[in-house]
Amino acid sequence: MGVTTATVEPGHRLRADAVRNRERIIAAARDAFLEAGPDVALDAIAHRAGVGNATLYRHFADRGELVLAVAVSAIDRIIAHADHVLSEEADAFEALRRFTIKAADERIGSLSAVFCGVIEPSDPRVVVARVRFEAAVDRVMDRARRAGQLRPDVERGDLLAAITQLTRPVPGTTCGQFGPFVHRHLHIFLDGLRAPARSTLPGAAVTLEGLRQRMS
Repeated sequence: MGVTTATVEPGHRLRADAVRNRERIIAAARDAFLEAGPDVALDAIAHRAGVGNATLYRHFADRGELVLAVAVSAIDRIIAHADHVLSEEADAFEALRRFTIKAADERIGSLSAVFCGVIEPSDPRVVVARVRFEAAVDRVMDRARRAGQLRPDVERGDLLAAITQLTRPVPGTTCGQFGPFVHRHLHIFLDGLRAPARSTLPGAAVTLEGLRQRMS
């Protein structure tokens, strides 16, 4: 899915074993960050990945580089989910539903809390990943909108706000404990996105830019 070379120097190709090690480190870091936050010991991540500390630092110079790689990896998977459902699902709203569930399974709400304050939003790699991510969300929503299945008074920010909030654990619980409830509540939310709308929403549709301003 293009996630293994996100922070590798341009023009440098990793050997197959190095690619596998890099993928294991990113996967282990993602799980460790979700469980313990961004300050989890890098030694513990290396142990979890089944590699030595030197191998981890050979791929990632510091914690910030590793956090960035986890973020880009999650974004790449979400983009791949969007492309997959659009190519496979004939029903536009069902494609939106499937994409939303897959995006939620990436636990983007919990990961966003990890990335906040660690990743610099103006980093060119972050900007490129964000543009690609937003374009993928737009492709899925636009198809449902053109089909007349998505209510016209919602925007990208409305969808992402719901996914983000519903994938943050309720205080006093962990990601694992809260996971079974996420799909149920997302289905309730998605039913509210269907056209024709059964009610008039208060306020204006939330764009992603507006969402960022409210959260800053």
